[in-house]
Amino acid sequence: MQKKVFQLLVDNTSGVLSRISGLFSRRGYNIDSITAGVTADPRFTRITIVTSGDDEILDQIEKQVAKLIDVRDIKELKPSESVYRELAMIKVKASASERQGVIAVADIFRAKIIDVSNESLIIELTGNQDKIEAFIRLLNGYEILELARTGIAGLGRGIENVTYLE
Repeated sequence: MQKKVFQLLVDNTSGVLSRISGLFSRRGYNIDSITAGVTADPRFTRITIVTSGDDEILDQIEKQVAKLIDVRDIKELKPSESVYRELAMIKVKASASERQGVIAVADIFRAKIIDVSNESLIIELTGNQDKIEAFIRLLNGYEILELARTGIAGLGRGIENVTYLE
């Protein structure tokens, strides 16, 4: 089993995300993460899907998704030719005496403290999946109350593979 990251440019229409995820569901394919957002041109949405399988399954996924009517472009974002990022927001239980330790760990990872209450902190961290996983492991001694992760968003490096839609 290997993972692939696919970037889709699709028409920004109602139900497009449902149709794409429905294709995965009907075929029994797994979605590890999916992110979607409008592009600089509001007619189009960029969707980043991380999926896993053997070579045959991953090739089939790419071909099946490309056939969907709303899909204007699909490409694989290879790690060596792309930049991936994920956002995580982590609510950590921390008393006044524990707070400085959590803040020290956050500083090492260039994370931001975005909310403070008497009993907890909310930390915002952006980076690749390995960075986020390492940060979460370092919080092992603290109680994580809530965790929200966006999934991967990615873009290819340079201008060679930019897709222009008319």
